[in-house]
Amino acid sequence: MRIIHILNHIQEIGNGIVNVAVDLACLQAKNGDEVAIISGGGEYEKLLHKFGVRHYQIDQNRQPVNIIKAAVAYREIVQKFKPDIVHAHMMTGLVLAHSLRFRNKYALVSTVHNEFQRASLLMGLAQRVIAVSKSVQISMVRRGIPENKLRVVRNGTLGSPRTRQISDYQPLNLQHPAIATVAGMYKRKGITELIAAFEQIAQDFPTAHLYLVGNGPDKEIFETQAQATSVSSRIHFEGFQSEPQGYLLSCDIFVLASHRDPCPLVLSEAREAGTAIIATEVDGIPEALDHGQAGVLVPAKNSQALAEALVKLLSNPDILQGWKHRSQENLESLSIARVNQETLAVYQELL
Repeated sequence: MRIIHILNHIQEIGNGIVNVAVDLACLQAKNGDEVAIISGGGEYEKLLHKFGVRHYQIDQNRQPVNIIKAAVAYREIVQKFKPDIVHAHMMTGLVLAHSLRFRNKYALVSTVHNEFQRASLLMGLAQRVIAVSKSVQISMVRRGIPENKLRVVRNGTLGSPRTRQISDYQPLNLQHPAIATVAGMYKRKGITELIAAFEQIAQDFPTAHLYLVGNGPDKEIFETQAQATSVSSRIHFEGFQSEPQGYLLSCDIFVLASHRDPCPLVLSEAREAGTAIIATEVDGIPEALDHGQAGVLVPAKNSQALAEALVKLLSNPDILQGWKHRSQENLESLSIARVNQETLAVYQELL
């Protein structure tokens, strides 16, 4: 097959949408397909080149004049590359690909990640719409996307060409017990509740420390919140880490306190690292944790429930160890190879 993936950028900033697209492109090229990515560019260009994926740079900034230029450039690329499949991962690229499809006769596929965004309905313009979890599929049907267009390909990232084997990473020298999250610093990631929960339990566990790994626009809000606590010296803002595995291998408990999350890749990585997991029971998170078999599920936006779950694990080493063991079961379902095979099956439907 001749496949084009189109997205806004390929920057190495922890964006799950970008990571999935890069993983798929590399695996498809490795397996013998002709693959290209259209984007605004980024650090992953070197990795794509290594796997034989062509990269075409188009600035998809939504200013009217720029969109016209992008459309002209996109048409030239498509006429030259002659794709069988164009796979759009973000909305601007989907609109471009849909607008010019009928003159170029390729099949159009989209992937819906953040379905809670209003404009995600535009992804329904594709002939097939991949939902990254069953939860996303159900939500998109409710919002009017025809069910016969939708296919579920649950996110997974183990075996990614972007990362090394988990055995190649070294645990970091953290203060224990260590509680960690790896997430964008956005309010919807539940960082506010996580800091509040840590403050509630910190007095009973005087050696516990909280590590917040990630960057984002709301980071200053969380830093201000942490500074106002009596345990600010035990709350560490670690910034974005391109290889967070050291934190995952070293922490005692990994927490993902999201308010909304379609099917976060970081849960695959946390499970592979063998840490105990506490996460909120929203969107695709239960699916990523085998519906509570691989991690403790708590209500979203509830710092009290999160604190109680932390106390339960920190107070009983046997329970904590049990959840560490359970997190590593059924890992084969989290592989990027499985994601790629299921994605190729969606392509074949249209060919």
